[in-house]
Order: sequence, then C-alpha cells, then structure tokens
Amino acid sequence: MAPPPANALANYHLTYVNDFNQTHLPRGWYPFTGVAGGDPTDQFSAHHLIVAQGLLRLKTYRDPSNSNAWTTAGLCQCGRPFTYGAVFVRSRQIGSAVNSAELLWPNDNSWPPEIDFNEDLFRTKFTTATIHWTGNQTNFHVLKIDVSRWHTYGVVWTPLFILFTVDGRPWHEFAVPTSIPHQPMNVDFEQRVNCPSPKYCPRQPSALLIDWLVEYKHN
Repeated sequence: MAPPPANALANYHLTYVNDFNQTHLPRGWYPFTGVAGGDPTDQFSAHHLIVAQGLLRLKTYRDPSNSNAWTTAGLCQCGRPFTYGAVFVRSRQIGSAVNSAELLWPNDNSWPPEIDFNEDLFRTKFTTATIHWTGNQTNFHVLKIDVSRWHTYGVVWTPLFILFTVDGRPWHEFAVPTSIPHQPMNVDFEQRVNCPSPKYCPRQPSALLIDWLVEYKHN
C-alpha cells in the first residue's frame, strides 16, 4: 500500500520516491498542454492535473473553457531522465472509455523507442504492455486485471531484458537485447480519448489516480 523501502529490490538502490503529498506538481514534473502529439482529436490541459490528498489525479471531462470538448491530462518527469532502472507505480482508473497509460518515453522525443508498462486501451478489465523499437516494430502483451482497483504496475529495464510486473510479481519478460532501448528516457503518465468516435468517446468523466511512484537504479 505504501512506497516500498530502499532495499526492496535486490541489487538495486532507491533513487526517487514520491507519494504526492504536496499541493502542486513536484519539481522535475511538467504538464502536457495543447493538442496531443500523434492524435489531433486529443487536447491536454494543465488544469486537469490535480495534486491533493496524497494523490496525483489526471482528470478527463468536458471542459467549458475548451468549447465543452473532452479534455485530458498528461505529464512527464522530464527533469529526471535515466538509462536503465526499475519503476513502480501504484494507481487505479476511475471511469471508462479513456485510454490511460504509464510509460517510458525518450527524453529527446526521438520516437521510437517507447516502453508502455500499463496501458488499458479504453478498457477496465485488462491492461497491456508494449515495447516499440526501430521501424515501429512492437512486442505487445495483455494482462487480465481490474484496472479500477488499486494495483502496483512496474517495469525493470536493463541492457539485456525488460521485465513487466504487477503487484510485485513478474508477468512478462522481453529478452531481445538488440531491440531494447539504450538511451535516456523519462516517466510519462497520460490519458487520451478517441472522440468523436461513438465507440470510444466517454459518456462520463474519468480519472487516473496515482498514489505513489518509486524508481531504482542497478548497483
């Protein structure tokens, strides 16, 4: 339930922990604003990011200040890029028809690569993990899980393999060293809608709740 201690991961040491007990975005975190990259139907707003009561909230709802359009939230830990390490995030999704994602993104924005360690693809009963590398090649896997409940999602990124975990247990490993990213990346959280698609456009507000985040580096 709480962030794990510094010695929780063998042969790793704790480099960052945040349980969002502030009333503003912590130092090193930056909100997304404007039209979402790669998807002109999405609009990010910094006003949809709320830090309060020990939670970081990414909120999606019809925003009167944006012509009553569905507006989402996203942010990056762009002030703390790293190469290789482990990241664990305690989170849950409220509402549906919104794609919530927790991922590692290249610090210089030179996509690919990309490592998505928790992306629900507009669903509430499963999450996915995806690795993107050169030529938009992908390794994609699905985990059946209720994302509306609290879970701890994680990724262990090394030069030789990438390991995805949930609630402290591994659920998928990718061990193709030639396809693993080897450049500085940062942690991103975001929500996206797919409007005006009637299949995915939300019918009610939703939110991605982040309780805490921890990061480790291999010794």
